[in-house]
Amino acid sequence: MAGSGSLGHRFHWLWTSYAVSAYGSGLGFGALPLIAVLALHADPIEVSVLAAVGPAVGALLALPLGPWVEFRRKRPVLVAMDVIRFAAMMSIPVAYAFGRLGFVQLLGVSAVVAAAKIAFNAASGAYLKSIVRQQDLLVANARFESTNWSSIAVGPPLGGAAIGVFGPVITVVADAVSYLLSALALSVIRDREEVPACTGAVRRGELLDGWRHLLAHPGLRALYLNQLLVSGLIMATEPLLAVLLLRELGFAPWQYGLAFAAPCFGGLIGSRLASRVVARYGRDRILRTVGTLRAVWLIGLVVVQPGVAGLLTVIGVELAIIIGMSLYNPVLATYRLEHTPKELVARTLSAWSIGSGVAIAIMSALGGVLAAAIGPRSAIAVAGVLILAGPLLLPRAGSGPAQAGGSELIKQTGMKSH
Repeated sequence: MAGSGSLGHRFHWLWTSYAVSAYGSGLGFGALPLIAVLALHADPIEVSVLAAVGPAVGALLALPLGPWVEFRRKRPVLVAMDVIRFAAMMSIPVAYAFGRLGFVQLLGVSAVVAAAKIAFNAASGAYLKSIVRQQDLLVANARFESTNWSSIAVGPPLGGAAIGVFGPVITVVADAVSYLLSALALSVIRDREEVPACTGAVRRGELLDGWRHLLAHPGLRALYLNQLLVSGLIMATEPLLAVLLLRELGFAPWQYGLAFAAPCFGGLIGSRLASRVVARYGRDRILRTVGTLRAVWLIGLVVVQPGVAGLLTVIGVELAIIIGMSLYNPVLATYRLEHTPKELVARTLSAWSIGSGVAIAIMSALGGVLAAAIGPRSAIAVAGVLILAGPLLLPRAGSGPAQAGGSELIKQTGMKSH
């Protein structure tokens, strides 16, 4: 696997920016649900509303941002989104210090951060494709994936300890400052980007170009639909599991953080193996096989019990899920960039993120309603059964991504496929 130096100094600083932000977010992993439960005494419905409404509103706010990002230099967009997220997150400790923090503010911050994250990810993917050679994209994406999981492995235990000592908003401060440091790292890059071809007003049709590309491309369409279901159900169980562990089973915040942090070391395994297993078994087989394996373990959370046995159960289930996700995600991200022309990268990634955000919001809301009716454990069981349909959406052998044709949108507009 190539080292970061071979990927160029621009990638080095982009990766540094991502790492700083990721480690800050690792400290604040699940911070908003924790604040809702511990500081505002939110019930299961309110916690699920927080997980659902914020991303849903953020997705709506981000809808016009795809074309806006597409036709602008990407690095200034990245810096701007970091600054916006810093300001939004810092509003929480300020309000808490003056005794003015409320549930509505948490919803607003969640929405703003979600929208800024979508725009940041779209700009980051487009920028990555412009600065890294195609043959190095899997290496680059695997490094981002590895950093993501290592940050979650280290962050939540430290964040849980900090909450116990300093109160529930301390990790939010760390998360906010990390966005500011990320913006400073991006500012170090001095190379001037090309001016995008179009900088005029966004046309109505351009809002949907990303979805047109995803749905017209057979491989991307199958992978996109699978991702909506699988990631939506996995994320929808997070607030339910928080209520189950913290409220019903009596886990301490540090134990809750450990239950998610320890398995994240499995993310280092999967991400570091990505290039090797693709070289040995082929991208299509990895996407189908690992895409299936990452979905079958969620049902195991149903049997979690109080005490050490319950903690080990959560760690085991999460470890299996994370190893699969960390191997699958960089392969998927690389395929998505390779099969999207540079003129559509920002809009395609925005469409992907918005669709994922809406799916998570809908499933989280339904999960909250279901948990209120039958309890969080039973709601998790329903999610664990539904996710088993995910592998059915993956491309079939012989008609997988490698055999998929180009996007009809590209053909119609005369864009050259990359």
